[in-house]
Parts: sequence; structure tokens; C-alpha cells
Amino acid sequence: MTYRRAVIPALVGSLLITLLMWWAGASAAASHLRGATDVFGVEAAGELRRWLAPWSYDASSAAPSGGLGGGGRQYADLYSTGMQIRFVAVFVFFLAGALLLLRRIPPAQGRTPATLLALWAWGPVAGTLAVTVSAPWLIASRGHGSYRVLPQWAGMIASSGPVVVAAALVAAPVTVLVARMTLNGADPVPRQSVPPRAARLAASAGTAVVALSLVVLSYSSVAAWIQTSFGGGGLLSEPGDLLRQWLLLGAWTGPADTPLGDWLLYRAADVVLLAVVWWALRLLPGLLTRTTVPAMAVGAVCATVLGLLASQVLHLAMDDTVDSTWGPLYRFSRLGEGAPAAVTFGSAAGLAALVTLRLAGGRPPGR
Repeated sequence: MTYRRAVIPALVGSLLITLLMWWAGASAAASHLRGATDVFGVEAAGELRRWLAPWSYDASSAAPSGGLGGGGRQYADLYSTGMQIRFVAVFVFFLAGALLLLRRIPPAQGRTPATLLALWAWGPVAGTLAVTVSAPWLIASRGHGSYRVLPQWAGMIASSGPVVVAAALVAAPVTVLVARMTLNGADPVPRQSVPPRAARLAASAGTAVVALSLVVLSYSSVAAWIQTSFGGGGLLSEPGDLLRQWLLLGAWTGPADTPLGDWLLYRAADVVLLAVVWWALRLLPGLLTRTTVPAMAVGAVCATVLGLLASQVLHLAMDDTVDSTWGPLYRFSRLGEGAPAAVTFGSAAGLAALVTLRLAGGRPPGR
């Protein structure tokens, strides 16, 4: 799919997801109304406010308490600037990913489901990257930006939430539909033939990289070491909080604290994550029109996010105490978690899979 054909659906999808996120943020004020509490309940309304807050233009929380003179106005303007950067970044990051995905996995010749899933998975990634680049302005708007900057940054990165997952679930089908219309009259691009053994080896190498984060780094003692062993002082204190966001795909401990049956049931979600990643990486070289480094890296990031979403949905089905304790909306609060680490290890997994594929003779260089 040429850039000329891909740019229109990519622009449509990027504009749609940006408008949806803006609409979600503009609706944050409604969650404070008394009617919202009556309809959703106190716990659910509070959870809804938490979801929408990272995308809200409401600058009331940006002005520091006890601000003097025009300081409050200056902080509010800084908050507004940060939110403008956030929405522009969502548009830009989703546009860049959609262009690459539509170019390399056009929705034709049996690739449509893969394109749809990849674009959906790219939505949380675009939201996470947008929150990351806009966070410094919003931290400064709180009036105490020099205090524990990195932990504040880590907290904002983790706050993009399930709203982006829902918005991407709407934007991805629209993008694919427009892309299929722009493909009318284009020359067909047949599926590539990849030796099964080379594809399996590449998928296994990439999955091993993802497993390093999920199985090794996410274990409680290792995760605690990552978070506490990089102590600092002053402006850049506690970098471990930030590292945790970008290195850990999950969190788990041994079966000592829980019955063995429950522990195994929760570990099944991790098995599902790795199975989804392996299967996606197994199919990815054959789906791509050209096996390049950016395409494999972005494709592997999307595969990792899809695995995370699958494991999180499985956790939703297993947890039967959430509704009675925190309200029904809290059940979906984990959707989209782990996207920063998915960017880190998904990119590395794609590179590892590409190197393995070429060493195994699955695809000549430049293809």
C-alpha cells in the first residue's frame, strides 16, 4: 500500500481517536455531578473520574494551593499548554503508527483482521507516548515540579487508562474501512511465503525477550530491586519508579501467599500473554509486505499489547470480588496497563525476531 493511499485512512483514524479522547476529557466534569453518583454509585463515579482526568482540560487541579497574585493563572496556562501538547501528540503518534501499519499490513488478501488488531493495539501505545511527552508541562503546572519529578512522571505515564483502549476500539475499524475503500483499484499484494521453521524460531526468540520482562523482571523481589536500588537525590530522585513503568509487563510472586490453585489460575493469564505474542510473531513476517526493522518493531509492540489485553481480559473473568467491593467500572481499570513496558520489550522482541529470521534464512536482507 503506497503512502498516497495510506495517508487518508491514517489521517481519519488519527483525527477520530483524538476527537474521542478530547470528548472523553471534556466529559470529565459531568462525572462530578450529583446525577452521575446516583447512576453509577460513589465508587464507580470516582473510578470514572480517575479514567477521564488525564484527558481533561479542567485546570482547577493545576493551580497550587495558596498561590499568590497571578501565579494561579500562569499555572493554569501551563496546564492548558500541556494538554494541547498531549492531544497533538496523540494525533501524531497514532498517525505515524497507522501509516506504517497500513503500508506494511494493508487490509487486503486476508490481512484485514491483522490490520484491525494491530491498529487497535497501537491506540494505547499512542496514548502512552502522548502522556509521556506532555507530562513535564503538567508536572510543572502543579506548582511543585522540582519535587520528585521522576515518580510524578511515572505516575502520569501509568494514568492513560482504559479510555484510550475504548477509543482505539472505535478508531481502528473506521481506519480499516477507509483503507479498504482507498485500496479499490490497487494492485494486489500477495501474502509472503516464510519457511515455517524460520518463522517459529523468530517467534520464539521474540517471545523470549518478552518473557524476560514478564517472568524474570516482574517477579516481586526483582521488581522491588529495580524500584529501590537506583536511589537518587534532589530533582531526579527515585528513578526506580520510572524504570518500573518501562521494564515490567506485570507483577507476581510465589504461591506462598495464596493457594496453589489460585496462583496457577493467575499464572494462566501470563501463559496466554506469551502465547498471543508467539502466535502474532509467528504470523507477522508473512503478513508484512516488506520485512523491515520499523515494521517488525512496531508489529511486535502491537503483538505485546494484544497479549497484555488478552491477559487482562482473562483476569477480569477470574476476579469475582471487584464488583461488590469497588463497583463495576473498577473491573476494567487494568485495561491498557503495561503499555510502556510493551513499547520497550516489544521493540526489542521485534528486532530479535528479525535477526533470527534472517539468520534462519526466512527472508533475505532488505525484504
